[in-house]
Amino acid sequence: MQKYYTRACNFYYGRKSVEKVLNKSALPLNDNNLISFDSIEIISRKNIKRINVKKINSLKPFLKKKIKKDLKEIIKKKKFKGLNFSDVPLLMGIINLTPDSFSDGGKYNKKNKGFHHAKYLIKKGCKILDIGGESTRPGSNEVEKKKEWKRINITLKKLKKIKKFVSLDTRKSWIIKKAINYKINLINDVSGLSYDSNTINILKDSKIPFVIHHMKGNPKTMQKNPIYKNVLLDIYDFFETKIKKIKLNGIKHENIILDPGIGFGKNLKHNITLMSKISIFHSLGFPIMLGVSRKRFIKDLSGNNDSKERLGGTISSSLYAMMQGVQILRVHDVNEVNQSLKVFKSLKFL
Repeated sequence: MQKYYTRACNFYYGRKSVEKVLNKSALPLNDNNLISFDSIEIISRKNIKRINVKKINSLKPFLKKKIKKDLKEIIKKKKFKGLNFSDVPLLMGIINLTPDSFSDGGKYNKKNKGFHHAKYLIKKGCKILDIGGESTRPGSNEVEKKKEWKRINITLKKLKKIKKFVSLDTRKSWIIKKAINYKINLINDVSGLSYDSNTINILKDSKIPFVIHHMKGNPKTMQKNPIYKNVLLDIYDFFETKIKKIKLNGIKHENIILDPGIGFGKNLKHNITLMSKISIFHSLGFPIMLGVSRKRFIKDLSGNNDSKERLGGTISSSLYAMMQGVQILRVHDVNEVNQSLKVFKSLKFL
């Protein structure tokens, strides 16, 4: 039987959205009147059909049932341990404690620079700190676990004292187990919990929230001619299968975030398709995180207007993601992205 997917589209934001929800011409995303939609795309691997939400009852019974089930997930309020999604997107500030990350390697991995940068990011509006000690840029090699721990240990210890929401960016269960003592709040494993078979057991026992990240292959090989039948639907199916497997492994909580992994085993066309249609993942019922900051696709699209920080491309793609209801943006330049969000939101309320 043909499988169908539901993507919310034709979004409204700010004052216009509030008006649309009040007169019942649009549905609120995640029970938030500040962002709403009045249309959906019904997608299969053969075709796409767009309809207004008011016409759902005219669909065939089996399809109407499927769409209404998806809409229930799309419009419900997202609850997450330690995070408040009433004002989205939340910014996850990147702290790479590595000598070789693709844009800021070696910048914060000495003395107390990582901790000081964390305090700066919080001051500028960061709600989540993402700490990592292993570069996963395209072509990078695996880092030995003790070396990775040595890079992040001191900073994690200091952050424990200031009681902020801390995400640990690692693929290794050994690292996760040691970091639990520092009361970390989230595990961000770029392998999608596939690298280390023991990770799921630790997550089950500790009940720590986590990100399901999509990556094709591994950092060393992921950009060598990645191929999909349909990148959008293939990754949707990946998430759906992974969530079922996680539940079967005894993880009962709903504190899960989905990240389609821009640049992780995707070419330019794959990345653009995912970003332009990212609202499809709302129907899975979990918050969406997107990492576009300083990524290669910005260079590919901007040509001779590329720059080291790729700030313009990061901001424009972040605003586009916000307009599709993405709840978390993982960024390097927290102050500048936050500035753009504040200005944009203010203008939408004029």
